[in-house]
Amino acid sequence: MLLKGGRLIDPANGIDETTDLLLVDGRVKAVGSDIQDQASGEVSQVDVTGKVVCPGLIDIHVHFREPGQTAKENIESGAAAAAKGGFTTVVCMPNTSPAIDNPGTVALIQDSAERSSKVNVLSTGAITKGIAGEELAPIGSLKSAGVVAITDDGNCVQNNDLMRRALEYTAMFDLPVMDHCQDYSLVGLGMMHDGYWNSTLGLPGWPSAGEEMIVARNILLAEKTQAHIHCQHMSTAGSVRLLREAKLRGVPISGEACPHHFTLTDAAIAGSQKFWHEDGKGICYPGGSDRPSWPEFDTNFKMNPPLRSAKDREAVIEGVVDGTLEIISSDHAPHCDYEKEVEFANAPFGITGLENQLAVSLMQLYHSGRMNLADLITRFTVAPARLIRSDRGTLSPGSPADVTIFDPDVEWVFRRENTVSKATNNPFYDWNLKGRPVMTVVGGEIVSK
Repeated sequence: MLLKGGRLIDPANGIDETTDLLLVDGRVKAVGSDIQDQASGEVSQVDVTGKVVCPGLIDIHVHFREPGQTAKENIESGAAAAAKGGFTTVVCMPNTSPAIDNPGTVALIQDSAERSSKVNVLSTGAITKGIAGEELAPIGSLKSAGVVAITDDGNCVQNNDLMRRALEYTAMFDLPVMDHCQDYSLVGLGMMHDGYWNSTLGLPGWPSAGEEMIVARNILLAEKTQAHIHCQHMSTAGSVRLLREAKLRGVPISGEACPHHFTLTDAAIAGSQKFWHEDGKGICYPGGSDRPSWPEFDTNFKMNPPLRSAKDREAVIEGVVDGTLEIISSDHAPHCDYEKEVEFANAPFGITGLENQLAVSLMQLYHSGRMNLADLITRFTVAPARLIRSDRGTLSPGSPADVTIFDPDVEWVFRRENTVSKATNNPFYDWNLKGRPVMTVVGGEIVSK
């Protein structure tokens, strides 16, 4: 396949120019003009003039619910959503039923992905058996089985000594640890950010310190053990500040941000329009009176960690822009409709995000003037690839032929009826979005267009 005339952006190699890309036998063959003669046999030409061509996007934080919860999502439907969203590689979290805490479950996921997935599906393993936070899982065996990281995502290891021992083991196996940062004793029964709006609505608060306490713990342990800890879905200004200071000291720690945390605030749960912040620093939604509306207590705005204040939202944006939070991920968390169509207090945490996160990120970070395209693409490609020790995330000759082609300027409306995920628990339906994938290529084959 010869992709002709696109704006090729490959941050790993410092390339940003209008040129051609040749894919042969599932690998990148060459980049540049007049490269067609480097292919033997018939070449399929695709005109991508006016589009951005970049390494296949990577999402290191998704929940595909297989095994055990496939009514919500399975690997086949989750992979289809990833492909439609422009993602060629995803990393599944281990809080399935049963949890991914042994090589047998890893093999089950690998087999299902090989049979039914359009994209590369990688797996994490659990830090502790049953993600119960009490006894270490067999980390060495999980590594041998092919996991790319370990995490108890969905839960958080509360025992600091147990977490230290996990880090000492993972350092031996060169595995990163991903951590869902939540201090249970501080968070309690919190359902939304602890601030003005939870008091107004009468809902239990989820304080920022409940995240920041574990971030601080992780910094200390990473510094002690020199094992890499990746802090998942950062949502507070304090977390960003702690990570920034630690990274300046050379602590092996990193962080990620989700589009919902740098776009929305807790005011959304009140049905308020006050969170739009059209201040030129991050336009959440274009247009005027045609903005979508929703009722109070819409459970599609309930996630963990919760939507935070405007100050926190701005700090997360700044963290993404300056590289403190070097990865963007969706935390794609599908649920059945009937699970979300209940009282706010009884609804599960989590939203889907694979199909819309590129567009939301482009609007909030690129079209707002906060970041250039190359830096934004870095957060989706070379940075996550580096964390999971992958050879993907680049268009270097010889690398896997995983490519995302998108139009950064096309405007479209994200409709519930057009989603390919099994789940529809998404707060961005009916939004006018700007920027959209037009083709996703995995291993040299078109899997979505």
